[in-house]
Amino acid sequence: MYPTDLKYTRDHEWLRFDDSNGEAAVGITDFAQAQLGDVVFVELPAVGRVLKQGEVFGTIESVKAVSELFMPVSGEVTAVNPALARAPEQVNQTAHDAWMIRIRPSGGGDEGLLDAAAYESLIK
Repeated sequence: MYPTDLKYTRDHEWLRFDDSNGEAAVGITDFAQAQLGDVVFVELPAVGRVLKQGEVFGTIESVKAVSELFMPVSGEVTAVNPALARAPEQVNQTAHDAWMIRIRPSGGGDEGLLDAAAYESLIK
């Protein structure tokens, strides 16, 4: 169920590396969106912001709660998904395709991230 081309955090974010440009996309997992319920608003950082691994990069609001979003790796925000401002429910419809931000990772990067099998074990 969880794509094997993604890396996952224990906080339920995913990271998809793009080897063609050295960047990565970040979003939340299907498990996270299911726990949240209907997403109604996403607050994301400004392009150019530099964040450390584990730092809060935004918030996601649903009919049930407001939750913080955490950086899976350190890096600079290179893009923010403009479609989520108009249609935040995309996160519910296609969680593993609805990227929130794109980043240029700094440093080694993916220490502590989980592969799909490890993430599935975590959420059981």
